[in-house]
Amino acid sequence: MQRRSRGINTGLILLLSQIFNVGINNIPPVTLATLALNIWFFLNPQKPLYSSCLSVEKCCQQKDWQRLLLSPLHHANDWHLYFNMASMLWKGIHLERRLGSRWFALVITTFSILTGVVYLLLQFAVAEFMDEPDFKRSCAVGFSGVLFALKVLNNHYCPGGFVNILGFPVPNRFACWVELVAIHLFSPGPLKAKKTTELLHCLSP
Repeated sequence: MQRRSRGINTGLILLLSQIFNVGINNIPPVTLATLALNIWFFLNPQKPLYSSCLSVEKCCQQKDWQRLLLSPLHHANDWHLYFNMASMLWKGIHLERRLGSRWFALVITTFSILTGVVYLLLQFAVAEFMDEPDFKRSCAVGFSGVLFALKVLNNHYCPGGFVNILGFPVPNRFACWVELVAIHLFSPGPLKAKKTTELLHCLSP
């Protein structure tokens, strides 16, 4: 296990501030547990990022399938964690109250695995179609794929309306794109979130 180097993690501080502003008692249990788990893994990563990120080369060719479980729980930096978990906070509150904690836990678990599988399939297909083997080595970490799947589910239950992103009200139909741009800007180069999967979720009705 490798702890994060000490320093000011502004994104983490903002995230904790947002959680306490909402009130821990106002956050449903599965949502709260998901937030806590991701924060814990950020502060106490089980492996270095390049040993937990998801790629066709590492998973399919080297048979390192544990990355399917590790990659959603690791984040490239504190801002990556902040944007993902701030999004999870609001989506989780709305969806868990609507679905109930048991169903929401099942949804989170299923999406965590399936978005990783879809990412691998898409990367393999693109690599073969474009004859670009580098796509098989492209490595991804983060909870973003799960969040964009939750976004599609949330839009199904609550079409229309607005969400708050960085203090600005954004129509639901555009929120997916705004979140995608924000994550892109605050994620470092090689270890991006699962953007191919996210883009498909943005294009979903």
